[in-house]
Amino acid sequence: MSVLDKQGADQRHPQPEKRPGVPPDADPGDPADTGDTKATPERARSGRRGLSLALNAVSVALGIAIWWILASAGLELPTPPQVVSRAGTLIGDGTLADDALASLRRVLIGFSLGTAVAVPVGFLMGWYGILRGLIEPWIQFFRTIPPLAIIPLAVVAMGIDETPKIFVIFLAAFLACVISTFQGVVNVDRTLINAARVLGAGDATIFARVVVPASTPFILVGMRVGLGSAWATLVAAELIAAQEGLGHRMQYAQLYYDLPTIFVGLISIGILGLLMDRVLLLAERRLTRWQERR
Repeated sequence: MSVLDKQGADQRHPQPEKRPGVPPDADPGDPADTGDTKATPERARSGRRGLSLALNAVSVALGIAIWWILASAGLELPTPPQVVSRAGTLIGDGTLADDALASLRRVLIGFSLGTAVAVPVGFLMGWYGILRGLIEPWIQFFRTIPPLAIIPLAVVAMGIDETPKIFVIFLAAFLACVISTFQGVVNVDRTLINAARVLGAGDATIFARVVVPASTPFILVGMRVGLGSAWATLVAAELIAAQEGLGHRMQYAQLYYDLPTIFVGLISIGILGLLMDRVLLLAERRLTRWQERR
């Protein structure tokens, strides 16, 4: 074949462009050959997040629609526009912001103190059998007593300032978190501990490198449960001579049968609790990335 014939054949049947690291017979449109394999899981996660947000939006819209239908059907419920109007009034005069900040401060202090005490106590109960025998009966005893039942004792013993309110919230968060932490330590796989001992690790190393990481998911779940208990106890805790707070505002509105204000308080507590729970859920995902995900 002459040189001219060869050039003509090349023009009629051009050869695929060679790219570094890609086999000559690879399909140019194949994402596995173009380095898009790393982007595929990211796109899948993004798609799942988008679907989840869409379902959340649909769920909220359905909930509001059902609420509106029930209110229009004659039930003693305020309609969504009435609640929005009342919320605008409370926001405009600063009442809602003051109440929300007061309640949020009490919950954060009580929840933080409860968690800070519950985690080390749970570790001690799970790691040392003697301490478990000494502490566990008291934990189980107080778990059977609702924190709300402690309010009269707290008022008599601590007065009517912020201390009894925070103490009741602290107790609710502590009892929920300590049991979860204890179960996390007890459920650590003994094979991991024995393997660490075979490799020469001491008790301190095993505790820090094996027990704490393995117990972290249990601790975070306990914190989320404790956070819910703290918010659930808030309304009753603010009955103790409170001058501000979402629970106090709801109790005051009850005297005047002010249902829109009660709904504003309920929705505010739900939104604040949901946001705090999302923060804990994000921390759980970050701190437990080493776990296998299904």
